[in-house]
Amino acid sequence: MRYNVVKNAGNIIGESTYLVKNPYNYRNKWHDFFGNKNPIHIELGMGRGDFIIKMAEANPNINYVGIELYASQMVMATDRLKGKKLANLKLINADARDLDRIFGKEISLIYLTFSEPWPKPQDEKKRFTHESYLRLYDKIFKKDKHIILKTDNKGLFQYSLETLSQYWYSFKRVSLDLHHDELPIKNIMTDFEKKYFEEGRPIYYLDAEFVN
Repeated sequence: MRYNVVKNAGNIIGESTYLVKNPYNYRNKWHDFFGNKNPIHIELGMGRGDFIIKMAEANPNINYVGIELYASQMVMATDRLKGKKLANLKLINADARDLDRIFGKEISLIYLTFSEPWPKPQDEKKRFTHESYLRLYDKIFKKDKHIILKTDNKGLFQYSLETLSQYWYSFKRVSLDLHHDELPIKNIMTDFEKKYFEEGRPIYYLDAEFVN
């Protein structure tokens, strides 16, 4: 997915009080960090932050952490957060492959919203629903494993249905066209999702859970 490179992006996001500059220091301490025992939900590849910010605003009794590898993508998120006071939201600029170095068994839900589909076979291991990532998530889920995915990419969606089911996840809800589903699903749209919706693209959705 293409994005604009922002000059000095690291310094810009570093000025935000929402950015956790040393996240590796809080492994197994995130509930203390937030100062409560509320569930912790994370979004991988949060991009511009529209989804995670709106989720935090709508659900003050849940702690949210947005994780993004590219600092340039996070600049808009930190700009959107200026003037807001959301005690239940933090941002991390890090590689998702480091999740188990950042969190212990503390996470209740993982959001995968419009992740890079990595369509080439040689890039399969980079997909957030590849078995290697599912094994990584095992290390940070607090108890039950819970993943919600949204994408406009049919190939990634089909792949994710297969890998999650092979990993013994069950599906609480699946939609092949989220915005025209007969049974409405509570949904907060991302920037990309708004664009795709206007273009008439179907949005694929799954809510998968593995109860230990």
